[in-house]
Amino acid sequence: MPESAHIVQHEENKPLRIMISGGGTGGHIYPAISIAQALKRTLDQVQIKFVGAKGKMEMKKVPEAGFEIEGLWISGLQRRLTIDNLLFPVKLISSITKSFKLLNRFKPHAVIGVGGYASGPLLIAAVIQGIPTLIQEQNSYAGLTNKWLSKYVWKICVAHEGMEKYFPAEKIIVTGNPVRTSLKLALDRRTEAYNHFGLKRDKATLLVIGGSLGARTLNEAIIQQLYTIASNQLQLIWQCGGFYYEEMIARTQDKLPEGVLLRDFIKEMDYAYAAADVVISRSGALSIAELMLTGKPSVMVPSPNVAEDHQTKNAMALVEREAAVMVEDNKAREHMIAAAIEILENKAQCKKLSENIEAMAHPNASQEIANEIIKMVA
Repeated sequence: MPESAHIVQHEENKPLRIMISGGGTGGHIYPAISIAQALKRTLDQVQIKFVGAKGKMEMKKVPEAGFEIEGLWISGLQRRLTIDNLLFPVKLISSITKSFKLLNRFKPHAVIGVGGYASGPLLIAAVIQGIPTLIQEQNSYAGLTNKWLSKYVWKICVAHEGMEKYFPAEKIIVTGNPVRTSLKLALDRRTEAYNHFGLKRDKATLLVIGGSLGARTLNEAIIQQLYTIASNQLQLIWQCGGFYYEEMIARTQDKLPEGVLLRDFIKEMDYAYAAADVVISRSGALSIAELMLTGKPSVMVPSPNVAEDHQTKNAMALVEREAAVMVEDNKAREHMIAAAIEILENKAQCKKLSENIEAMAHPNASQEIANEIIKMVA
């Protein structure tokens, strides 16, 4: 246990109370849960409460991980005129008001923001009350909310170098993004992974993942390139996302080549990474952190439907280090599978991409962030 943990417990002889806010996608939720789990491992006594957005996936995923969560009536601004946009000021005021009530009831020693709709209102209320605050920025490009909050929060944990262009340099700590360490452990169990999925060891395997919600472009590209996959004797683990699963089943009925496994969601991602020779993925922060940890050569297809095009910036941060290959979304149908095959056939490039992306990993990110929270309170 870090010395700072003993200081907090000894001085107050009460549990440390931490509030964590954010969500919307797995890219925000799973890092937040990892931080919470690291705090529980580190401290003898700690109480953790999450704050999310009503109707979003954190309201289900956080309780499944064993933590309490409260919901705020908040959503993001749309790019077009909608009822939600007209209601946004009302939702924001409502959420900030409820945040004050939650803070007064729970009395946290620190408030942590991991991004997502609920992060803003709670952090604003915590800053006004003078509570120690920390934000965790997962992307290589900071969003508007975190850029504004950075002037007022105490500490900023970032995943990438060079974030001084967005945040005050004296507040920045480079920790990387929290990720499931079980992914790394399973890479030694490749034979188990092949057996789990019923794959053949003498064939190369592609893994395609479109984030927690799936990705239409990636799914369309695979359907268009099924013949190419089959003619190159490739195996494919294809996570299409729950939203697209029924459609993909209908469109590929009786057409899936041998060795192509279509799944809505892959629970055993440790086995999926262990079996994969090359990964095709969106470039969300969580996906990139997992690729760094597993050291997998990858083709990044950034989503164009995200705030401030941050996925392209995430991907470019890897491309500039020769740690990944990027294919633009509008070119994926023609070039995505071809790019993966090119990596498979070029052993030198395959090795270089693997070594360079693994060198960027921060395997202890959640523990480092937990330690910074404890030090901040102490």
